[in-house]
Amino acid sequence: MKNSGAFRPILTAGLVVGVLDILSAMVIWWQRGVGVRRGLQGIAAGLLGPNSSTAGLVTAGLGLALHFFVAFVVVSVFYLASRKIEFLTIHPVASGVLYGIGVYMVMYWLVLPMAFPTFRHRMWNELLAVAIHISLIGLPCALIVRRYSQQMRQSS
Repeated sequence: MKNSGAFRPILTAGLVVGVLDILSAMVIWWQRGVGVRRGLQGIAAGLLGPNSSTAGLVTAGLGLALHFFVAFVVVSVFYLASRKIEFLTIHPVASGVLYGIGVYMVMYWLVLPMAFPTFRHRMWNELLAVAIHISLIGLPCALIVRRYSQQMRQSS
């Protein structure tokens, strides 16, 4: 398989990014008095609509699966871009910060408003979301992809 070198960095970064991001969501839900099940059902609501809470653990599981699907897509896009744009692995901190901001912009200005028409931007939420996307999504993604890129270069 020609791209078999992609499996480990995408798997590792996808799991790390997915876990860090869902843990940050759980902390925010806890602060707002929202249970984990309801929070995960809220993720599923982006696909199923407002009745997502009626199916209990099934929709919570779907929400968790959707969350990790998005994490793996985000990591895969960065990985594939890093194969063509060397800057991404040469300067992982800068590229991670910029990628985190880019992911935030796509999620908060395209995906969430389309999935939830009543979604509204609030300054505190925006600042927190940008910080989370930089520190828990962009940076880990870039640093992990760089680590595996260096290993692949050394072994070839």
